[in-house]
Amino acid sequence: MANRFPPAPPVGTTMLPVRPSAEARALLALRRSASKHHMTEPGPSPESLDELLRVAARVPDHRKLSPWRFIVFEGDARMSFGKELARIHDANTPDAESKDVLEAAGLPLRAPVIVAVISSPDHAHKTPVWEQELSAGAVCQNLLLAANAAGWAGVWLSEWMAFDPGVAKTLGLTEDERVAGFIYLGTATMGCPERPRADMSEKIVRWTSPA
Repeated sequence: MANRFPPAPPVGTTMLPVRPSAEARALLALRRSASKHHMTEPGPSPESLDELLRVAARVPDHRKLSPWRFIVFEGDARMSFGKELARIHDANTPDAESKDVLEAAGLPLRAPVIVAVISSPDHAHKTPVWEQELSAGAVCQNLLLAANAAGWAGVWLSEWMAFDPGVAKTLGLTEDERVAGFIYLGTATMGCPERPRADMSEKIVRWTSPA
């Protein structure tokens, strides 16, 4: 397999402070998530995904804690996870209609590859947990950008299973861990229209010293 990204340099290598790139600017300016309803095969191979995750992990990480990890769902593992989701949904909602249970079972089948990014902060460390959780969020965004740059469609979702205790137990999460997001990766079957964006004039304030 030909690598799509350069390898990491040896530790201690002096890195360039900036890397001007017109392609990178376009990627950021025009970034758009794929639709969860319009993704199909193929998805990244295991080797390609490992490369994407390596790149995704190059995020701000105060004191180098790596407060995140990945759970990958590929092939039949998606169906097995879907069966667990259906079981948990049925247990949580005794009066659920069968179509709702079937829908829960089908959630992991919406893309050929799913990566659960797990926020795994060290609560005993002096680095604030909030900073560690932000690093996990940065991993999610970096993974989307890396996937897009490599030619894959992606979408970051949470939905009910990211917050359900039964799902957390199924995933083997500790009490201090939680799902930062499920990243769905594959091939888009159609484009998505641009959506409304924030009015930046309402979001930007330039601070001045109090009089």
